[in-house]
Amino acid sequence: MRLSPHHDGAARRFPSARRRVTAAVAVCVAGLVLSGPATAVPERAAAAPAAGLPYQDASLPVADRVNDLLSRMTLDDKLGQMTQIEKDALVPRSDLAAYRIGSVLSGGDSTVSPNNAQTWADTYDSLQQTALATPLGIPVIYGIDAVHGHNAVRGATLYPHNIGLGATRDPALVQRVGRAVAEEISGTGIDWDFAPCLCVARDVRWGRTYESYGESPELPSAMTTFVTGLQGDTLGADPASVLATAKHYLGDGGTTAGVDQGDTQLSEAELRAIHLPPFKEAVRRGVGSVMLSYSRWNGVRSHADRYLVTDVLKGELGFTGFVVSDWAAVDQLDGQSGFTGAEISTAVNAGVDMVMVPHDYKKFLGLLRGEVTAGRIPQARVDDANRRILTKKFQLGLFEHPLTDRSFTATVGSAAHRSLARQAVRESQVLLKNDGGVLPLAKSARLFVAGKSADDIGNQSGGWTVGWQGRSGPVTDGTTVLQGIRAAVTDPSRVTYDRYGNGIDSGYTAAVAVVGETPYAEGRGDRPGGLGLDQEDLGTLARLKASGVPVVVVLVSGRPLDITAQLPDWKALLASWLPGTEGAGVADVLFGDHAPTGKLPMSWMRGASQEPVNDGDGKTPLFPYGYGLTYGNAPEPPPAPTPTPTPSPGVCTATFRTASSWQGGYQAEVTVENTGSGALTGWTVDWDLTGATVTSLWNGTLTTAQGRATVRNAAFDGTLSPGAKATFGFTATGTSGTPTPHCAGT
Repeated sequence: MRLSPHHDGAARRFPSARRRVTAAVAVCVAGLVLSGPATAVPERAAAAPAAGLPYQDASLPVADRVNDLLSRMTLDDKLGQMTQIEKDALVPRSDLAAYRIGSVLSGGDSTVSPNNAQTWADTYDSLQQTALATPLGIPVIYGIDAVHGHNAVRGATLYPHNIGLGATRDPALVQRVGRAVAEEISGTGIDWDFAPCLCVARDVRWGRTYESYGESPELPSAMTTFVTGLQGDTLGADPASVLATAKHYLGDGGTTAGVDQGDTQLSEAELRAIHLPPFKEAVRRGVGSVMLSYSRWNGVRSHADRYLVTDVLKGELGFTGFVVSDWAAVDQLDGQSGFTGAEISTAVNAGVDMVMVPHDYKKFLGLLRGEVTAGRIPQARVDDANRRILTKKFQLGLFEHPLTDRSFTATVGSAAHRSLARQAVRESQVLLKNDGGVLPLAKSARLFVAGKSADDIGNQSGGWTVGWQGRSGPVTDGTTVLQGIRAAVTDPSRVTYDRYGNGIDSGYTAAVAVVGETPYAEGRGDRPGGLGLDQEDLGTLARLKASGVPVVVVLVSGRPLDITAQLPDWKALLASWLPGTEGAGVADVLFGDHAPTGKLPMSWMRGASQEPVNDGDGKTPLFPYGYGLTYGNAPEPPPAPTPTPTPSPGVCTATFRTASSWQGGYQAEVTVENTGSGALTGWTVDWDLTGATVTSLWNGTLTTAQGRATVRNAAFDGTLSPGAKATFGFTATGTSGTPTPHCAGT
């Protein structure tokens, strides 16, 4: 999502703090709301229902409740459920009830005053009470972009952005992060998170690269544990259950030249191999909603692509939740400002269930109604959209417990959540260079700290931090990297700080330069003209180098940067990504309280002109996907390509599986298992292609000769202990047949 402008479960079992609004109160308020001018509002039901109707009975199956409610809804009730409005666009607030609006959101710059958890909860409850003041009392579902914590709320715990979480290679940790985020969201009443982003970023010039867990499909797929963290094993079974959103469907990370909202120019086989797997896994985990992408696939906008949305997502993958558009994306379909009926019918018929309008809801609803009454949107499509939306509302327990569970409000920014975030920060650190073992630093060392991001929580948190694009400075509460360093050393007086590196001399043990990018989000973050450090950083680094003191660089950025020319001047390089509010996690690694364990989620290009560079594409990056040192590694230069292992037969087996197939092509997975008694340090698998042609491959290196395919391990998955497994996958034209691959290893 962008701007603030932005983006069959049992009933929810909340503590008593989440109060139920009674039917009597709803009827009373409804009388007040509906007494305005009749000409401005849609058709209304005759009277409020008595309590005890089937859809109000939590003991009935959700499907039965949905069917009963649908039978009582007018057309305008149904159209309202398909409409999502920015909360600040509701003027007057009573329009929420008058137009039967089904969903509200806060865009990226939308806020409350004062900005704290209590005010957010009060705002939510006020909106919800207005929605309940309708004849049928259907609650709204409220969405927000909590993409690295509950980032719209000042004082919330902010975690590393997805690129950092991808570097942890720790799906269990990511699930715990999802659970903690769900608790903080629940503490403000909000019940729907526009996360996780499951894009597979293939070109780091793209300004949303940091929203991707990694460049290969298996990494974002593994991190769909965030969905389970938000929703729980069963949506609504846990009191902190929040609806998750898999976004942005499909291919937004693969646009040509990394242009935001651009065109992903791939064959269907490549699209399926690279960009579809994370969504497939999210659907398997029961994700409740899917948000479409602004981007296009071979010229067709996602919001107009019935094949991808209805046939593939809802049909082939079996997605039973609802599809929401991105911010004003339906209004982009014809390239002109302002909704048209044709745009609306195109999107809804393609499979969009809920339209994020987000402002001109009166015009939108009028046009939507006209398209339905004219038959250009079938009534069955309207009912299907409503069934999907209402099912999630029932599963979340919103009909029984519509208001904020205040028992979670105190979790916002809690010590337990900050401790978890600090763990995520230290696990996300990737050590790329450590000449002479300069790291870890001694806690008694005399240190000089410099750089624009050393003492700036806004820089280290990045975009989507108390505002859409984020900003530098003390935008929220937390610990900067400098504060973490001072807290870690034995004598803080031995730590000197100057942002620009002024005043350093040769008497320091080491200089720590915390440099990199300043905050941005999509659009503004695209960097087609270069990926180097800015002039301030280069000046700071030059001053530190001139002192003769060993320079340790902590790079705060949303993606790999072009640092090849400067790298020889640095004794150590630590990729810190965008760590969020807990900068002490960086200090944990710098001083060796925790050894670095992170692995690159992206290939690190030798220069911006090399982009795009991805694992398995035959290019030689500065640092390959999966690379990362730890303490005790021998000093080494930037790595050379992984050598081809010399195979020895009999120590591994390979199992072939056709994952999916379509006319003229298929996708397959091969699992390699170490069946020997000793460690496997490399493997190779070969098989007869029987006329097929491999078009793409991940997690390995492919060669073909004389009708046979040979795949060797990638840099990160070649070492297997006895009984351990690795998996690679590929797409191919032709038919898969039943090949029997042969495996050998070292």
